Amino acid sequence: MNAPDLNPFAPSATPGRRLGRIGLFVVAAAAAVAAVVWWSGRGQSSTPAGHDMASMAAPAAGEAKPVTLAPSDQQRIGVTFAPVTETPMARTVRVVGLVKEDETRARTITARVDGFVERLDVDFTGQLVRAGEPLLGLYAPDVVAAQTELLLALELERAVSAADPEAKASASRAVAAGRQRMQQWNVPDDVVARVEQTGTVERVVPLRSPYDGFVIEKSVLLGQRIMAGQPLYRLADLDVVWVEGEMFEQDLPLVRLGATVRATFQALPGVERSGRVTYVYPTVDPATRTARIRVELPNRDMRLKPGMYGLLQFEGRPMAGLTVPRSAILATGTRNLVFVKLTDGRFEPREVVLGASTPERIQVLRGLALGDTVVASGTFLLDAESNLGSLLGGMGDMPGMDIGPPKAAPRRPDSVAKPPVPPMDHSQHEGR
Repeated sequence: MNAPDLNPFAPSATPGRRLGRIGLFVVAAAAAVAAVVWWSGRGQSSTPAGHDMASMAAPAAGEAKPVTLAPSDQQRIGVTFAPVTETPMARTVRVVGLVKEDETRARTITARVDGFVERLDVDFTGQLVRAGEPLLGLYAPDVVAAQTELLLALELERAVSAADPEAKASASRAVAAGRQRMQQWNVPDDVVARVEQTGTVERVVPLRSPYDGFVIEKSVLLGQRIMAGQPLYRLADLDVVWVEGEMFEQDLPLVRLGATVRATFQALPGVERSGRVTYVYPTVDPATRTARIRVELPNRDMRLKPGMYGLLQFEGRPMAGLTVPRSAILATGTRNLVFVKLTDGRFEPREVVLGASTPERIQVLRGLALGDTVVASGTFLLDAESNLGSLLGGMGDMPGMDIGPPKAAPRRPDSVAKPPVPPMDHSQHEGR
């Protein structure tokens, strides 16, 4: 008997027999796949706890290992080098500032006696007031009584002018005391003189401003009863203004008192003001990690208004230190790395602590030494290569993860042995 034809694609197989043989091959392939899956699950369950899948993730930055690259590979990925140098860091500091009134030129105006506001001469915020101008008219019963007493003392002084010298001196002392009381209550001298000349009590006396300035706060209304010492107006002289800016705490060493500042403002395009840093506040905001600086600017034309934003620019204090190009720093999110070229040609990842920076260079406070050579470009690719080496190195002792060279070259897929095809039986065809 001839051997059965096992080739499903043999020309002598009928369509039915051919489909049946194909089905057998499909079933056999499915069984093989199932066996592989079962074996993989068994191997995974036997994986030691120290080599779980979490440990197969990308290694942390601290586990990155030195990298070795041939010169041709360095050229291919664009690796360049730069020495660590000691360079004075002088850079332009830019700070956004807010215009404020000069607090040393701000004044609060109060009344020195109780009374009622009978007249309001300055009746809105923002009004410009000159020294000596009336702010309001005040009816103060105590002032009216003091005027009456002063007139009586004057009349008594005139009456005893030819009498006993002691009585005349007593009357003169009463007149002086009346005038002094008026001054203490801030009654204007011209009002007192007019009362003495006319002999008539003035019911409403003016409260005048002792300063020049703009009204930035007004706390009084017509008809209001006011108390002695109660704030009525707040004036600010805006001939000089402050601009206060917020600086990050790491930039504070760059500030020096007296530094010349250039200030520009969105509301004044093309206009630049020059001033000086006059104060650095002694506290840091714990939420924003910033500290305030104060710049004093002249404002004779009154174009700078409190509440206006501006940009402050000044040259920071030069700071000497070790620096590298900014492109040499690789920020991982938790720390900063550089790759240092070793004497044997390898590249070692090293953590650094950074300081001040310019658009081109950045200061390194710790982690490098003068004369070290760092990778200036291609740092990201080197970091990927280093992390890959650490990952494979950690997986090398896992079951089934032998990353050493293979013992024998793998066979090509097309060289897999095929089942022998039996010789074709031609007897049936010959009988036909």
